[in-house]
Amino acid sequence: MVPFAAAFVCPTLPVPDRGAATILVVEDEPTVCELAAEALLEEGYRVLTAADAWEAEAILARESVDLLFTDIDLARNTDGLSLARCARRLSPDLPVVYTSGGRASLAGCEAVPGSVFVPKPYRPSQLVALTQDVLRATPLHTL
Repeated sequence: MVPFAAAFVCPTLPVPDRGAATILVVEDEPTVCELAAEALLEEGYRVLTAADAWEAEAILARESVDLLFTDIDLARNTDGLSLARCARRLSPDLPVVYTSGGRASLAGCEAVPGSVFVPKPYRPSQLVALTQDVLRATPLHTL
């Protein structure tokens, strides 16, 4: 099973240079996408958004992304599981965080290695804390 995200902040570790971190939020529900993007923008992250895997793949092909945050079930019959596998082919060390409102967990065989799952609903503060934790554990890609 993919690790269940427990959002917490570890005050002894430095917060990464958020101005250098780019987060790709892939969410087909406009309100949810906007809330996630706003929470990350307020913390100083550069945020890119996509409503489906096709749009996200186009972004990944032209942009350097430091973390992929994706819903599992997306618009136009696309899904975050396939998107994450595609993203990892482009960037093998890319951190991936999955979310879903229709699942309570995610089997490890479905997810890319080292990924994290957070069920919906989540609070914006949980997303920010989780993003900080994941980026602390992963070196940022440089442009």
